[in-house]
Amino acid sequence: MQFMMIVKHAEKQGPPPKELIDAITKMSEEAAKAGTMRGSGGLEPTAQGARVRLSKGKLTVIDGPFTEAKEVVGGYAQFELSSKEEAIKGALAFMELHKKYWPGWEGETEIRQMMGPEGCAPKA
Repeated sequence: MQFMMIVKHAEKQGPPPKELIDAITKMSEEAAKAGTMRGSGGLEPTAQGARVRLSKGKLTVIDGPFTEAKEVVGGYAQFELSSKEEAIKGALAFMELHKKYWPGWEGETEIRQMMGPEGCAPKA
């Protein structure tokens, strides 16, 4: 089963401590070596991004920062795991790194199972 883990936090957290980045890098390398991690990455602040919105048949491009955002997606990882429980275990270990290396940081990791081709097929 494939899972996407999405890290969310307040926009103005500042850059993560080097010790946290080093610990996440080590964790990611171990997951890649085990063959469970498919990809991951941290995201730059919304000030460097843009949104493309479709509303009432019209496309609009909106440059960041997105002032209405109370929390933003700060990073993601995609895994091939055997169960939701295994995904939760991994997310707990990831968040423990934040607790240890970035005291005072607050956020969450959302775990979502990804749809396979069968999830995209029209319902009969």
